[in-house]
Amino acid sequence: MTQSALDQLKRLTTIVADTGDLTAIQQFRPLDATTNPSLITAAAQQPESRTLIEDAYSQAKQEGYQTDALVERTIDILTVKLGVEILNLIEGRVSTEVDAALSYNTEETIAKAKELLALYKNYGINQDRILIKIASTWEGIQAAKALEAEGIHCNLTLLFGLHQANACADAKVTLISPFVGRILDWYKKAENVDNYPIDKDPGVLSVKQIYHYYKQHDIKTEVMGASFRSVDQVLGLAGCDLLTVAPNLLEKLGEDQRVVESQLSANHAHAHQEHPHQEISEAEFKQQLEADLMAFQLLQSGIDGFIKAREQLALLLRQSFGLEADFVD
Repeated sequence: MTQSALDQLKRLTTIVADTGDLTAIQQFRPLDATTNPSLITAAAQQPESRTLIEDAYSQAKQEGYQTDALVERTIDILTVKLGVEILNLIEGRVSTEVDAALSYNTEETIAKAKELLALYKNYGINQDRILIKIASTWEGIQAAKALEAEGIHCNLTLLFGLHQANACADAKVTLISPFVGRILDWYKKAENVDNYPIDKDPGVLSVKQIYHYYKQHDIKTEVMGASFRSVDQVLGLAGCDLLTVAPNLLEKLGEDQRVVESQLSANHAHAHQEHPHQEISEAEFKQQLEADLMAFQLLQSGIDGFIKAREQLALLLRQSFGLEADFVD
């Protein structure tokens, strides 16, 4: 019997579910799962999340939080509670994101990461099963460096270029999530192109470049391709350390019968040694980021989007618990 593309892909790459939907995680049973503020907000709007929301709100109130702080604490507790529910369904790790509003503040990012881990600990979850997800700003990467030095594993997200990957390697982060689909979207708009063949897809090529660079220099940080727009993009990175894929694409992969071949391997990367790895300074990082219009714009728009998603969740909670009046000046 012919194996599905998904089954074949799982033999080459660790597949991660990019969702907060517990039903989808039950269906696909991935090893790991990733969440972000947009996915948490979407999950919170599902009827089956009502109990989680009420429990999170009750806990925040019992802890003595009020007004704005009550809502923010409820969001953090809800995020962790959803993470715990996901961990009950999988064998591996879940990525939990620090508030994107802290993306340019190293110390506050570190503090928030430890708050989230303390919540997980209270629910009996070992911190080795948690990846703290942080935006790949210079400040975020330095926060991850400090956290990793304490044995706290991090997933650096909103990553769009080699300069960001270079800094993450210097910080010895556990995992990076270079984006694919958002890069493709940007180039399609910038170059007024409807589509690219996979061998010229700028998002796929970006992840391949980062993967090869890491393997060539024996960098231990795992590469997890993210933000896919199509099955072809996912299969174009077969062999990558990990790929985090939304449920709709996992379903399509499960129905696809094509033969899947590895597109990436450490052995192939080592056969094409390029320039040596050198540590990147803050000035060099920011100069290279500003010079890369795509990465510069997508990093900031990604942060803005996650902040907006958290604000939407805050509004949802205020409406749900009749708190609007408490927030009037």
